[in-house]
Amino acid sequence: MTRLSRTFIAAAVVAASATAAIAQGGFDLMPGMAYVYSAGKTSTMAMAAGGANHRAMMRHATKVPNNTVFFMSNGQLYSTSGTLDPTGNFYRP
Repeated sequence: MTRLSRTFIAAAVVAASATAAIAQGGFDLMPGMAYVYSAGKTSTMAMAAGGANHRAMMRHATKVPNNTVFFMSNGQLYSTSGTLDPTGNFYRP
């Protein structure tokens, strides 16, 4: 997974985790929006429209596998493969 794709997905996860909704049903990524994680902070911004911009982003993008868990530890963003049960306990498939 590239740094850019991890950044976008991670930012979405971090932003969504600020609310209780993620624990009860998840969140939705909005088309045309970028979710950026950098230097311990997240931001959201509208992406520039146009095919050239989309192609440039897709050139370095990778899909995030199912059951990917993003989390913070000591101010760093991490991801791992696994699942969380309703109480927040982590399990490896």
